[in-house]
Amino acid sequence: MSKVNNQVKRHICPERLHDHVGDTFGFGDDLELNQFDGLPFSSRYYKLLKERRELPVWKARGQFLDALVKNQLVFVSGSARTGQSAQIPQWCTELSLSARFRHGTVVCTQPHPQRAVALALRVADEMDVNIGHEVGYRIPLKSCCSHDTVLRFCTDAMLLREMTSDPVLERYGVVVVDRAHERTLSTDVLLGLLGALLRRRPGLRAVVLLEPPLVAAQRLRSHYGDATSAALLCLEAPCPAQVVYAYHNINNVGGGGGGGGGCHSDDYFYSALRLVLELHRTSERGDVAVFLASTQEVEVAHSILQRESTRLGADLDRLVPVRLCAGQAELPPVPARDPAVSRGTRRVFLSTQEGEDLLWEVDTIHFVIDTGVEKSFVYNPRIRANSEVIRPISQCRADTRKQLCRPTGKCFCLYPEGKPLPADNAPRILESNLNSTVLFLKRMEIGGLGHCHFIHRPDPEGLMQALEELDYLAALDNDGNLSEIGVILSEFPLDPQMGRALLASCEFDCASEMLTVAAMLSAPCCFLAPPAGLVYEARHCHRLFHHPEGDHFTLINIYNTFKQSQKEPHFNVESWCQDNFLNPMSLKTAESIRSELSDILNRIELPVSEPSFGTQTNTLNIKRALLSGFFMQIARDVDGGGNYFMLTNKHVAQVHPVSGYGPTAHKLGLPEWVVFHEYALAENNCIRTLSEISPQLFIEMTPQYFFNNLPSSESKDTLQHSLERVASRNSQADPKPKKSLAVHREVSEETLYDRCVLQ
Repeated sequence: MSKVNNQVKRHICPERLHDHVGDTFGFGDDLELNQFDGLPFSSRYYKLLKERRELPVWKARGQFLDALVKNQLVFVSGSARTGQSAQIPQWCTELSLSARFRHGTVVCTQPHPQRAVALALRVADEMDVNIGHEVGYRIPLKSCCSHDTVLRFCTDAMLLREMTSDPVLERYGVVVVDRAHERTLSTDVLLGLLGALLRRRPGLRAVVLLEPPLVAAQRLRSHYGDATSAALLCLEAPCPAQVVYAYHNINNVGGGGGGGGGCHSDDYFYSALRLVLELHRTSERGDVAVFLASTQEVEVAHSILQRESTRLGADLDRLVPVRLCAGQAELPPVPARDPAVSRGTRRVFLSTQEGEDLLWEVDTIHFVIDTGVEKSFVYNPRIRANSEVIRPISQCRADTRKQLCRPTGKCFCLYPEGKPLPADNAPRILESNLNSTVLFLKRMEIGGLGHCHFIHRPDPEGLMQALEELDYLAALDNDGNLSEIGVILSEFPLDPQMGRALLASCEFDCASEMLTVAAMLSAPCCFLAPPAGLVYEARHCHRLFHHPEGDHFTLINIYNTFKQSQKEPHFNVESWCQDNFLNPMSLKTAESIRSELSDILNRIELPVSEPSFGTQTNTLNIKRALLSGFFMQIARDVDGGGNYFMLTNKHVAQVHPVSGYGPTAHKLGLPEWVVFHEYALAENNCIRTLSEISPQLFIEMTPQYFFNNLPSSESKDTLQHSLERVASRNSQADPKPKKSLAVHREVSEETLYDRCVLQ
């Protein structure tokens, strides 16, 4: 045992870090005690260690550790099956332990919460430690960490939020950014800040993990230039699965060869479902993963396959469709690693790109069907709206999906072989609303951090629009820095408009109700799409919750009823939601979000009034609070038929069918003026979640300089006449002008442009 202790002392000695790279990081392989908790290793540790050594990434272990010692920044390019996501964070933790965590612990970021949790559980198992102790995770609304945590998995957005209080991440010695090729908004911002972080902290190490093509890693490496030393490692790719393209004969799915026939891009959806049923009739075992473009397609496919599964012959296995989408991930009906899943049951996982990470935890997938398309929302700053875009997936994503079924499986690509696909995923920073990002960057300037060196600099028009909206919300001062209101808004994990409405609710004594509205709108949609035969029943149930003042009030009704029902004996949330055609996951998420927002209000000592929902005063105050944040989203019914004219962009839109003012409610009469939460340029061109307001209330709550900047229209003229009448009455009643509840600042367009520049 003394020999073992001497080896441990030698390995953790920082002075020998550079002299013994080869064996400094080899401890744990032959020792009896776990270097992280001091306990003997279990038999499972050695079993998993044997499996880990078979991974392609293990061959580059020594090369990676040597690069990490000698360079501040290391890029690793490898496919999903190399094992880099689970192994490299562990090696970084061993490096930090060998230096006695002199520079800090290790954090590994992921784009999606599910992936962060799954990796934390797997790594804790491989390191033979307890989850929540030495290894933990932190995702929105959930934290599983302690003071003993030396390796933390979190989302990119959570690490950015942590930077608002710790701008240089002093807690960490190594930052691992996994799946950088996804190019999410938070990932790009984090990568943009890395350069400044590394310059300010010479002891900090950063590791960026991404998938091929190699040119993407080389381009990312060159982005940092000579600002810091950077190394690039390329991992050996495992053998790909057998690939069958659309223009091959997919009817002979058991053989997987042949030419001629196939499907076309315009019917990829039904071609994918036909192929699922054809695969199920073969003798080959294994689950099926189907990648579709959107959540709506997943829902329709799930319904169709459920119906078709009842018509299959008794000699076939049971066909079980499983939805895997962001915010609506179902657990597999049997454990993912159970070998018995291949006998008697075939699962069909229906997923979009958002649910793709969950599939890597399923070991039984033998077939992959890739439609080759995805639905994305692209933000248009000119009209302040998202557009739905159906487009081809990237070559990077296509190659990743081909590896999902391992070399023994088959991947069916429902597009022609050789079809040109974009090389990389589209950077979301070029397609997203930048309001929250600009608010964060302004907050970081207060924290003392320098400029954000974006990989792809956002569109100047999008930046200007974000700065303009923050200025309208009084989040910026006359110098373009964050105002006191802006600092408070940056504390909320909300869109600035919703944060401004929540902040105003504390002034108007309706914070309890606005907490519910903010939580319900931040969670996934609570309304479930009913089966074909139950549409009328679902509409009837939803109508019972409808509030005459609008959809925001309807959401409060739903949440309050949900909370009240929880007090009943033998309450079952799943049954209650099923009876009311509501999404239980959405309501549970809203409950957690509301609790988090309430804690933030208490922490920054903002008053939360007692609930008084239903009174006339409370109703008026809720509308005032909503207009404090969403005065830029006002529409008027110009013909009494539900054609709403939006004052900001002069577009005309219909009401979304889910709304209480939807098509089925037209006979009840539609409000002339509404405030709405969301507008999307889709096939139906709808505004969503709207409530009735009066022109007088809009004038009272809207900053004067925003009103002056509205484009000319008949609706603006109507408001102008109302404004003049109110001003005339006020001047006759009291010669002293009254201070409005809104923030009014007279600002010329030139002055606004000068100070709305992102430094």
